[in-house]
Amino acid sequence: MRGSLKVAVDVEAPVEVTWSVLTDWDRQHEWALLTRTRGLGPTGGHAVGEGVHAFTGVGRLGFLDTMVVTGWEPPRRCDVRKTGRVVRGTAQFRVDPRGDYRSRVTYVASVDLPAGRLGALGWPIVRAVIGGGFKVSLHRLARIAQRARPGASGVGRVAVER
Repeated sequence: MRGSLKVAVDVEAPVEVTWSVLTDWDRQHEWALLTRTRGLGPTGGHAVGEGVHAFTGVGRLGFLDTMVVTGWEPPRRCDVRKTGRVVRGTAQFRVDPRGDYRSRVTYVASVDLPAGRLGALGWPIVRAVIGGGFKVSLHRLARIAQRARPGASGVGRVAVER
């Protein structure tokens, strides 16, 4: 059985700026809740066939989400196949223009649900929790991209507000 999740957030920054923040895997922890990510391979996870590893959790308590990039179309789309023990399936980040200086980030995932019917029954609750976390994370990404856009104060500075 499969479960799906879709979360989208508007960003007050052009597509190129939003994409740059989104796909800076090594700095993704600045906006992704409880997640440390690193890109693997010659381009650091920025090409088809390369890997991306994301550890989600606190300290050593959590799980490793391993992924292989299956689609790479900057500055618009990154597709991955999730190959981990906990999360398996596919996911996509899309960045779409919303005029010259705005964009929209959309995260779409289709994951294999564990535990058969029990997993399917619990999916609506799990989806609500995970979706809420992704929404918070994408809003944090939007704030960083907005500060990094041309003409913004603090251009070139990409950091999370404390």
